[in-house]
Amino acid sequence: MIVPLVLALVTLAVAHPGYRDLMPNGYSVPNPCGADTWQAVGHYDPYHHTIAKNQFGKDFAAAAHIWTETLCKTDSDGDGKTNGEELGDPACIWNVGDRPAGSASGHPGICEPVGSAACSNQAFRCGCHGNQCVGR
Repeated sequence: MIVPLVLALVTLAVAHPGYRDLMPNGYSVPNPCGADTWQAVGHYDPYHHTIAKNQFGKDFAAAAHIWTETLCKTDSDGDGKTNGEELGDPACIWNVGDRPAGSASGHPGICEPVGSAACSNQAFRCGCHGNQCVGR
């Protein structure tokens, strides 16, 4: 009984998992720095919401944490793909509870590929953001 309770508290402490229910493929956003998924989608740290929000996190908050057509059509990370394209909703028709049209193919808040010429104006790099190291 104690182990499940501890695991539940750890999950709550490291991310806002409920927000992931409010975006298509919120639980399967690829980690551009590794092989697993990015749990704290709106933040620069893959596991914790304590590090600053990325631009997608700011845009999602500005949309009152609602997946809107405007948020879907925005390219929050400036990599040339809309948030909807990266999260598997290119037609911007997904609603909470629906199955997304496709799989998540990228991260909407981190320009990819990280370190490429196309993303050279982004401060994020795997392992560190500014003076805070965050990637795994």
